[in-house]
Amino acid sequence: MVQEQTYYPVNVRGELTKPPARGWWLLKWLLGIPHYIILAFLWIAFVVVAIIAFFAILFTGKYPKGLFKFNTGVLRWTWRVGFYSYQALGTDKYPPFSLKPDDDYPADLKIEYPERLSRGLVLVKWWLLAIPHYIIVGIFQGSGENGGGLVFILAIIASIALLFTGKYPGDIFKLVVGMNRWTYRVAAYASLMTDQYPPFRLWD
Repeated sequence: MVQEQTYYPVNVRGELTKPPARGWWLLKWLLGIPHYIILAFLWIAFVVVAIIAFFAILFTGKYPKGLFKFNTGVLRWTWRVGFYSYQALGTDKYPPFSLKPDDDYPADLKIEYPERLSRGLVLVKWWLLAIPHYIIVGIFQGSGENGGGLVFILAIIASIALLFTGKYPGDIFKLVVGMNRWTYRVAAYASLMTDQYPPFRLWD
């Protein structure tokens, strides 16, 4: 089973190739700690890079490619850890400690590099235009990963079903990946990585 976004410039892939182990999800909060520590520092750098990119776009209309690759990598790493842990609980394969794409891992994220970005939109899209999406993403994710939003609740329900049946419910998987897809589209838009407004939909 594959969930992948192919039309919007933010491509979010999540594969449920086989059901995760029945009870392994109970320990993933512990196993994820090394990633959470690294991601805390990476997200500080992400914000700094986004601020630098803001001024670069404002004056040149371009997002510096090296900075773009770095922030794409941070979103990619975050999604892999989320897919492994409580944003999906979709795999038992441990996430790589890498910013680079990995076609062998069941979750990945890619963002098409924009050759030009609007200097005017950079002033408003990250706060004013994104407000409707922020409200929706807040419902999906709660206060953040493991923050009690719908994504977390549905992932736990799916894992409880897995515990008793040995199967991860396919409809819940599609819904969870769809909500995460929406979230990462908005994250990329709000961090100035695309001018294309995120669609109001979970699916491709």
